[in-house]
Amino acid sequence: MKYKIPTHLAIIMDGNGRYAKEKGLPRSVGHKKGSDAIKSLSLYANKIGIQYLTVYAFSSENWKRPEDEKNYLFKLPKIFFDLYLQDFINNNIKIETIGDLTQFPIDMQKILQSAKDKTSHNTGLKLCFALNYGGQQEIMSAMQQYATQCLQENKLIDLSLENAPNYFLKPEYPMVDLVIRTSGEMRISNFLLWQIAYAEMIFVQQHWPDFDNILLDECLAIYTKRDRRFGGLNDEN
Repeated sequence: MKYKIPTHLAIIMDGNGRYAKEKGLPRSVGHKKGSDAIKSLSLYANKIGIQYLTVYAFSSENWKRPEDEKNYLFKLPKIFFDLYLQDFINNNIKIETIGDLTQFPIDMQKILQSAKDKTSHNTGLKLCFALNYGGQQEIMSAMQQYATQCLQENKLIDLSLENAPNYFLKPEYPMVDLVIRTSGEMRISNFLLWQIAYAEMIFVQQHWPDFDNILLDECLAIYTKRDRRFGGLNDEN
């Protein structure tokens, strides 16, 4: 079957902790396995022609997690990029981020910046990690930027659906075509609220560490059959 390939795929990577719990393992093992899944899926997404992949890695609400779990998550970027950065470089994948990184430990910030710098000239898949990110916070920040610009220019600046994204974190990114959430949960969790306005959504039962290329193909098969009308009608209606 020939799949319709989304330009921008967004994934809510849920279930790392449940994966570990079901296997009687520490939650850190689930997070490590989840990071491995990001690497494998990114290489495959790049291969099949997906241009943008945004993954929800640490939400603005995840600060409520236990301290030992957060401390491991802060160390995980170094583990991840020590293992896989060369693979991303070799496969022309560009690493990017959205969210407020300034609240993370300095070492973590440096690791992320180094990965972005070393892949900045790559022209393949844009792999964007949403870190300390919240969709409501992004919208509020955009509103504040717009208001500040109006005050600075002493006039009401024209605002439209077309130019509003210029105030968001990645204005050059297209709207999301497909959202996948793993681990059986059926909610958005404050993720890319503006950008997913007309996205197709697929919820799968498998935990994120078990999500692989076969499961992505299954999701793409479902996506291919969806009739995206964007509020209009198709030829049959």
